[in-house]
Amino acid sequence: MTYAADRLWEEAAYVAYYLHWQLDPILDLEHPVRQKVIEEIGRIHRAQAGD
Repeated sequence: MTYAADRLWEEAAYVAYYLHWQLDPILDLEHPVRQKVIEEIGRIHRAQAGD
């Protein structure tokens, strides 16, 4: 099964926005690693917002 292209673009945009990474390094990440990065961005963002 392939990962949905729309979801991949959402994830790439999220990581690029928050970490200012280029597209190629984001797309080169294995899915579980990219998911962990996204989780950590969300955790940091929530902590900074006081949630």
